Amino acid sequence: MMNFEGTRLTPKMYDLTDALHLQGDVFQHATVAGQHLLDRLQSLTDWANNRLSHEVDANCKATHGRIQPRASAHDRAGRQISGVNFASQDYLSLSSHPQIVAAAQHAAATRGVHSAGSSALMGLTDLTLELEREMAAWLGYNDATVFPTGWGAGYGVIKALVRPTDHVVIDMLAHACLMEGARAATPNVHAFAHLSARGLESRLARVRRDHPDDGIMVVTESLFSMDSDTPDLRHAVRVCQEHGATLVVDCAHDLGCMGADGLGHLAAQGVLGEVDIVMGSFSKTFASNGGFVASSHPALKLALRFLCGPQTYTNAMSPIQAAVVLKALEIVRSDEGRDRRVRLMDNINYLRSQLADCGFVTLGAPSPIVPTMLGDSALSRLVCGETLRAGALVNLVEYPAVSRNTSRLRLQVMADHSEADIDEFCTILTAAGATAIDSLRAAQEANAEAMT
Repeated sequence: MMNFEGTRLTPKMYDLTDALHLQGDVFQHATVAGQHLLDRLQSLTDWANNRLSHEVDANCKATHGRIQPRASAHDRAGRQISGVNFASQDYLSLSSHPQIVAAAQHAAATRGVHSAGSSALMGLTDLTLELEREMAAWLGYNDATVFPTGWGAGYGVIKALVRPTDHVVIDMLAHACLMEGARAATPNVHAFAHLSARGLESRLARVRRDHPDDGIMVVTESLFSMDSDTPDLRHAVRVCQEHGATLVVDCAHDLGCMGADGLGHLAAQGVLGEVDIVMGSFSKTFASNGGFVASSHPALKLALRFLCGPQTYTNAMSPIQAAVVLKALEIVRSDEGRDRRVRLMDNINYLRSQLADCGFVTLGAPSPIVPTMLGDSALSRLVCGETLRAGALVNLVEYPAVSRNTSRLRLQVMADHSEADIDEFCTILTAAGATAIDSLRAAQEANAEAMT
């Protein structure tokens, strides 16, 4: 998958006499047997700390200052990492936008920093209600309900609507919040092959045939973040209508940042208003935590307020969050937003082309997420470690988030990246790959000699 020609970094020597940092996975260490609930976790902690000590753990980085195309951070051991940043989901580069910062400051000054209650009681604010109206109007639905987190929106809407006797038909690669919401709601969860229109149709037809009187929810996404690919949403609408199923589409990763008007694949495929329920997150494009659920059915809103754990039993979105998302939505819908989307797509296409020239394989279609394949877990960890060490911020995705031996960097592009940023990153990544291979080979040879 990789062709590492060109400059090498200074090799880091790896001691393979204890290669636990290059072996194993989270699932393996999180499922250790034992009666003591806390003691069972020690294996995971020891393994993660072993990776950290060998500088091949990219998790839990903490940033210093604003999220920008160049950023500074440190890892769990306190080691500093600074350089070009492809690890932050700030697609339109709005998190430090002066108008958004001003909106947050004004909200804090006039309304305080806390909602101080659940949406079911008195946690709503005038800004929250305004945001719900604006989101519904933009998407072309009668109503929208906002949540303090995107996870809560995805998990909550499924858990609130689906009863234990109902059925959920879901893409096998749907986000964890959707899958966990389905499994928490009903034992009748039917996963179909990723993006398979045929698989969806056959599974849905069989469930409806066998359970003519039960509720069925179909769940998919408009843009899958691990593979940067998109289902046939028009087909999903049609088969759901034919079989009396409710369609839920998660548009977390493309809403606001893709398409001429920012309405992503839902608009591109002409299904806005036809999908029964649209939900998403504000944390990718709209510069804030939070999420939403939009629908035209008059019964959904109060049901979410009263019957949905992530609405009913947790504090509502803060006035600062609501103000930030409102201002971000205003920018997204403006000429500036269109210009930012054009710049973002230019950067996406340039990064993908440069990575291809360097011998890397990228998955899916152009989107703010550029999944860059590395493959084997051991080599992937070394490549990621060398990349961080050389001054490029990246995130590594491994099993069980993806299938075994398909580890990848999930690169996240911003509108404010420059071609120079991208060129520098590709140079670093190519050199990191070559250096990782050199270091691993040298360590294997040294280990072999020590055993003879």
